[in-house]
Amino acid sequence: MHKARKRFGQNFLVDEQIIADIIRVIRPEAADIMVEIGPGLGALTRPLLQRLNQLHVVEIDRDIIARLEKDYPQDKLIIHAGDALKFDLAQLPAPLRIVGNLPYNISSPLLFHFSDYCERIHDMHFMLQNEVVERMVAEPSTPAYGRLSVMLQYRFYMEKLLDVPPESFRPSPKVDSAIVRMIPLPASEVLVQNEKLFAQIVAAAFGQRRKTLRNTLKAYLTEDDFVRLGIDAQLRAETLGVAEFARITNECG
Repeated sequence: MHKARKRFGQNFLVDEQIIADIIRVIRPEAADIMVEIGPGLGALTRPLLQRLNQLHVVEIDRDIIARLEKDYPQDKLIIHAGDALKFDLAQLPAPLRIVGNLPYNISSPLLFHFSDYCERIHDMHFMLQNEVVERMVAEPSTPAYGRLSVMLQYRFYMEKLLDVPPESFRPSPKVDSAIVRMIPLPASEVLVQNEKLFAQIVAAAFGQRRKTLRNTLKAYLTEDDFVRLGIDAQLRAETLGVAEFARITNECG
Protein backbone atom coordinates (compact mmCIF):
# COMPACT_ATOMS: atom_id res chain seq x y z
CA MET A 1 0.00 0.00 0.00
CA HIS A 2 1.35 3.43 -0.94
CA LYS A 3 2.08 5.62 2.08
CA ALA A 4 0.82 9.19 1.71
CA ARG A 5 3.69 11.68 1.66
CA LYS A 6 3.23 14.79 3.76
CA ARG A 7 5.64 16.88 1.66
CA PHE A 8 3.41 16.31 -1.38
CA GLY A 9 0.26 17.10 0.59
CA GLN A 10 -1.20 13.68 -0.20
CA ASN A 11 -4.65 12.66 1.03
CA PHE A 12 -6.14 9.88 -1.07
CA LEU A 13 -9.85 9.82 -1.90
CA VAL A 14 -11.39 6.44 -1.02
CA ASP A 15 -15.16 7.12 -0.73
CA GLU A 16 -16.82 5.34 -3.68
CA GLN A 17 -20.03 7.39 -3.44
CA ILE A 18 -18.12 10.68 -3.51
CA ILE A 19 -16.05 9.40 -6.44
CA ALA A 20 -19.25 8.55 -8.34
CA ASP A 21 -20.69 11.99 -7.51
CA ILE A 22 -17.55 13.73 -8.81
CA ILE A 23 -17.64 11.80 -12.09
CA ARG A 24 -21.33 12.67 -12.41
CA VAL A 25 -20.73 16.42 -12.10
CA ILE A 26 -17.69 16.35 -14.42
CA ARG A 27 -19.66 14.50 -17.14
CA PRO A 28 -16.62 13.30 -19.14
CA GLU A 29 -17.11 12.66 -22.87
CA ALA A 30 -14.96 10.19 -24.81
CA ALA A 31 -13.23 12.79 -26.98
CA ASP A 32 -12.47 15.27 -24.17
CA ILE A 33 -8.87 16.38 -23.77
CA MET A 34 -8.69 15.94 -20.02
CA VAL A 35 -5.82 16.50 -17.61
CA GLU A 36 -5.86 15.10 -14.08
CA ILE A 37 -3.59 16.83 -11.57
CA GLY A 38 -2.15 14.46 -8.96
CA PRO A 39 -3.91 11.17 -9.80
CA GLY A 40 -2.67 9.52 -6.60
CA LEU A 41 -3.98 5.98 -6.25
CA GLY A 42 -6.36 6.37 -9.19
CA ALA A 43 -9.67 7.11 -7.44
CA LEU A 44 -10.70 9.38 -10.33
CA THR A 45 -8.23 8.05 -12.90
CA ARG A 46 -9.89 4.67 -13.27
CA PRO A 47 -13.51 5.86 -13.78
CA LEU A 48 -12.31 8.68 -16.04
CA LEU A 49 -10.41 6.24 -18.26
CA GLN A 50 -13.54 4.10 -18.54
CA ARG A 51 -15.22 7.07 -20.23
CA LEU A 52 -12.36 8.77 -22.09
CA ASN A 53 -10.36 7.80 -25.16
CA GLN A 54 -7.26 9.16 -23.42
CA LEU A 55 -6.32 10.87 -20.16
CA HIS A 56 -3.32 13.06 -19.36
CA VAL A 57 -2.07 13.02 -15.76
CA VAL A 58 0.51 15.21 -14.02
CA GLU A 59 2.24 13.48 -11.09
CA ILE A 60 5.38 14.31 -9.09
CA ASP A 61 5.62 11.18 -6.89
CA ARG A 62 7.88 8.58 -8.57
CA ASP A 63 6.32 5.67 -6.69
CA ILE A 64 2.86 6.65 -7.92
CA ILE A 65 4.18 7.12 -11.46
CA ALA A 66 5.57 3.56 -11.39
CA ARG A 67 2.21 2.25 -10.19
CA LEU A 68 0.33 4.15 -12.92
CA GLU A 69 2.69 2.80 -15.60
CA LYS A 70 2.02 -0.72 -14.36
CA ASP A 71 -1.75 -0.42 -13.93
CA TYR A 72 -2.82 1.42 -17.10
CA PRO A 73 -2.11 1.10 -20.85
CA GLN A 74 0.34 3.77 -21.95
CA ASP A 75 -1.66 4.63 -25.07
CA LYS A 76 -4.66 5.51 -22.86
CA LEU A 77 -2.91 7.14 -19.90
CA ILE A 78 -0.34 9.80 -20.84
CA ILE A 79 1.85 10.48 -17.81
CA HIS A 80 3.60 13.83 -17.39
CA ALA A 81 6.13 13.37 -14.60
CA GLY A 82 6.87 16.54 -12.68
CA ASP A 83 5.58 19.47 -10.67
CA ALA A 84 2.11 20.69 -11.68
CA LEU A 85 3.19 24.24 -10.75
CA LYS A 86 5.70 24.11 -13.60
CA PHE A 87 3.61 22.16 -16.09
CA ASP A 88 3.05 23.99 -19.39
CA LEU A 89 -0.56 23.41 -20.43
CA ALA A 90 0.18 25.05 -23.78
CA GLN A 91 1.88 21.82 -24.90
CA LEU A 92 -1.53 20.12 -24.99
CA PRO A 93 -4.28 20.77 -27.55
CA ALA A 94 -7.16 23.00 -26.49
CA PRO A 95 -9.83 23.13 -25.21
CA LEU A 96 -8.69 21.43 -22.03
CA ARG A 97 -10.72 20.01 -19.18
CA ILE A 98 -8.73 19.89 -15.93
CA VAL A 99 -9.64 17.88 -12.85
CA GLY A 100 -7.92 16.89 -9.66
CA ASN A 101 -7.69 16.51 -5.92
CA LEU A 102 -5.23 19.38 -5.47
CA PRO A 103 -2.61 19.27 -2.70
CA TYR A 104 -4.03 21.65 -0.12
CA ASN A 105 -0.61 23.06 0.77
CA ILE A 106 -0.14 24.53 -2.74
CA SER A 107 -3.73 24.90 -3.93
CA SER A 108 -3.73 28.71 -4.31
CA PRO A 109 -0.48 28.83 -6.34
CA LEU A 110 -1.86 26.04 -8.56
CA LEU A 111 -5.10 27.93 -9.16
CA PHE A 112 -3.16 31.04 -10.18
CA HIS A 113 -0.91 28.94 -12.42
CA PHE A 114 -3.87 27.41 -14.25
CA SER A 115 -5.60 30.77 -14.57
CA ASP A 116 -2.73 31.91 -16.81
CA TYR A 117 -3.99 29.37 -19.38
CA CYS A 118 -7.69 30.22 -19.13
CA GLU A 119 -8.02 30.89 -22.87
CA ARG A 120 -7.07 27.23 -23.49
CA ILE A 121 -9.42 25.80 -20.85
CA HIS A 122 -13.00 24.60 -21.27
CA ASP A 123 -13.58 23.97 -17.57
CA MET A 124 -11.92 22.81 -14.35
CA HIS A 125 -13.21 20.69 -11.46
CA PHE A 126 -11.11 20.56 -8.31
CA MET A 127 -11.25 19.05 -4.85
CA LEU A 128 -10.03 21.70 -2.44
CA GLN A 129 -10.13 22.64 1.20
CA ASN A 130 -13.67 23.90 1.83
CA GLU A 131 -12.35 27.17 3.26
CA VAL A 132 -10.54 27.87 -0.02
CA VAL A 133 -13.66 27.11 -2.09
CA GLU A 134 -15.70 29.45 0.13
CA ARG A 135 -13.13 32.20 -0.53
CA MET A 136 -13.18 31.53 -4.27
CA VAL A 137 -16.95 31.92 -4.61
CA ALA A 138 -17.44 34.60 -1.93
CA GLU A 139 -19.36 37.78 -2.70
CA PRO A 140 -18.25 41.31 -1.74
CA SER A 141 -18.87 42.43 1.85
CA THR A 142 -18.68 38.88 3.21
CA PRO A 143 -15.94 37.61 5.57
CA ALA A 144 -14.51 35.11 3.06
CA TYR A 145 -14.18 37.68 0.24
CA GLY A 146 -10.60 38.67 -0.51
CA ARG A 147 -7.71 38.70 -2.97
CA LEU A 148 -8.30 35.10 -4.09
CA SER A 149 -11.99 35.86 -4.75
CA VAL A 150 -11.24 38.89 -6.93
CA MET A 151 -8.34 37.42 -8.88
CA LEU A 152 -10.19 34.22 -9.78
CA GLN A 153 -13.63 35.80 -10.33
CA TYR A 154 -11.95 38.14 -12.81
CA ARG A 155 -11.27 35.12 -15.03
CA PHE A 156 -13.79 32.43 -14.04
CA TYR A 157 -17.39 31.70 -13.21
CA MET A 158 -17.16 29.45 -10.16
CA GLU A 159 -19.63 27.24 -8.35
CA LYS A 160 -19.35 25.03 -5.29
CA LEU A 161 -20.82 21.64 -6.21
CA LEU A 162 -20.23 19.12 -3.43
CA ASP A 163 -19.15 18.94 0.20
CA VAL A 164 -16.67 16.16 0.99
CA PRO A 165 -16.12 15.11 4.64
CA PRO A 166 -12.66 14.22 6.03
CA GLU A 167 -13.56 10.54 6.37
CA SER A 168 -13.72 10.28 2.56
CA PHE A 169 -9.88 10.30 2.52
CA ARG A 170 -6.95 8.24 3.75
CA PRO A 171 -5.34 9.68 5.75
CA SER A 172 -8.23 11.90 6.84
CA PRO A 173 -7.35 15.60 6.61
CA LYS A 174 -8.12 17.87 9.56
CA VAL A 175 -10.38 20.04 7.36
CA ASP A 176 -13.55 19.71 5.32
CA SER A 177 -13.24 19.60 1.54
CA ALA A 178 -15.42 20.61 -1.40
CA ILE A 179 -15.65 20.29 -5.17
CA VAL A 180 -15.63 23.51 -7.19
CA ARG A 181 -16.36 24.05 -10.89
CA MET A 182 -14.46 26.80 -12.72
CA ILE A 183 -15.51 27.97 -16.20
CA PRO A 184 -13.48 30.69 -17.98
CA LEU A 185 -15.46 33.85 -18.64
CA PRO A 186 -15.86 35.06 -22.23
CA ALA A 187 -13.08 37.36 -23.42
CA SER A 188 -15.61 40.19 -23.65
CA GLU A 189 -15.92 40.16 -19.84
CA VAL A 190 -12.20 40.69 -19.32
CA LEU A 191 -12.08 44.38 -18.51
CA VAL A 192 -8.48 45.08 -17.49
CA GLN A 193 -5.87 46.61 -19.79
CA ASN A 194 -2.88 45.83 -17.55
CA GLU A 195 -3.29 42.53 -15.70
CA LYS A 196 -0.01 42.83 -13.79
CA LEU A 197 -1.14 46.19 -12.41
CA PHE A 198 -4.55 44.70 -11.59
CA ALA A 199 -2.88 42.00 -9.48
CA GLN A 200 -0.73 44.60 -7.70
CA ILE A 201 -3.71 46.82 -6.89
CA VAL A 202 -5.83 43.93 -5.60
CA ALA A 203 -2.92 42.71 -3.45
CA ALA A 204 -2.35 46.22 -2.06
CA ALA A 205 -6.05 46.75 -1.33
CA PHE A 206 -6.36 43.50 0.63
CA GLY A 207 -2.89 43.68 2.19
CA GLN A 208 -4.30 45.52 5.21
CA ARG A 209 -7.96 44.58 5.32
CA ARG A 210 -8.91 46.93 8.16
CA LYS A 211 -7.60 50.02 6.39
CA THR A 212 -9.59 52.14 3.96
CA LEU A 213 -8.91 52.35 0.24
CA ARG A 214 -7.56 55.87 0.80
CA ASN A 215 -4.71 54.30 2.78
CA THR A 216 -4.15 51.02 0.95
CA LEU A 217 -4.25 52.54 -2.55
CA LYS A 218 -2.58 55.89 -1.86
CA ALA A 219 0.34 54.85 -4.10
CA TYR A 220 -2.11 54.50 -7.00
CA LEU A 221 -5.00 56.96 -6.55
CA THR A 222 -5.40 60.57 -5.43
CA GLU A 223 -8.53 61.97 -3.79
CA ASP A 224 -9.53 63.39 -7.18
CA ASP A 225 -9.13 59.95 -8.77
CA PHE A 226 -11.55 58.44 -6.26
CA VAL A 227 -14.07 61.20 -6.98
CA ARG A 228 -13.72 60.72 -10.74
CA LEU A 229 -14.24 56.96 -10.36
CA GLY A 230 -17.26 57.46 -8.11
CA ILE A 231 -15.69 55.25 -5.43
CA ASP A 232 -15.79 56.24 -1.76
CA ALA A 233 -12.19 56.36 -0.48
CA GLN A 234 -13.47 55.55 3.01
CA LEU A 235 -14.56 52.08 1.93
CA ARG A 236 -12.53 48.94 2.55
CA ALA A 237 -11.36 46.52 -0.14
CA GLU A 238 -13.93 43.82 0.67
CA THR A 239 -16.79 46.13 -0.41
CA LEU A 240 -15.58 46.38 -4.02
CA GLY A 241 -16.50 43.94 -6.77
CA VAL A 242 -14.28 42.79 -9.62
CA ALA A 243 -15.64 45.51 -11.94
CA GLU A 244 -14.63 48.26 -9.49
CA PHE A 245 -11.10 46.90 -9.20
CA ALA A 246 -10.95 46.77 -13.01
CA ARG A 247 -12.03 50.43 -13.23
CA ILE A 248 -9.39 51.44 -10.69
CA THR A 249 -6.72 49.56 -12.64
CA ASN A 250 -7.70 51.11 -15.96
CA GLU A 251 -7.67 54.57 -14.34
CA CYS A 252 -4.10 53.94 -13.14
CA GLY A 253 -2.88 52.18 -16.26
